[in-house]
Amino acid sequence: MNILDIMRDRIQALYITHPHIHVNIMLKHPHKMRLNNLPVVIKSVYPHMFQVEDVSEGTPKLYMHQYTDLVTKDIEILELSDIINQDIEMN
Repeated sequence: MNILDIMRDRIQALYITHPHIHVNIMLKHPHKMRLNNLPVVIKSVYPHMFQVEDVSEGTPKLYMHQYTDLVTKDIEILELSDIINQDIEMN
């Protein structure tokens, strides 16, 4: 099982158990975007990407992210970081 499979499985678990999450987004392309502690809802999980909905403002916005965005740190799921830290402490 590679790192992308692990990320997909963990996001799938969050989607089922706790879809309301917070993310940090640091994208350079195609548009520069930097958002911290943004509340989003995981709307769907696919084999190579996942969809979140920004619920912080009046009009919901949908974003698609690839699991590689997590590996490259373009997006960070704060709740996922907590899970990973707990896994490290248990081992």
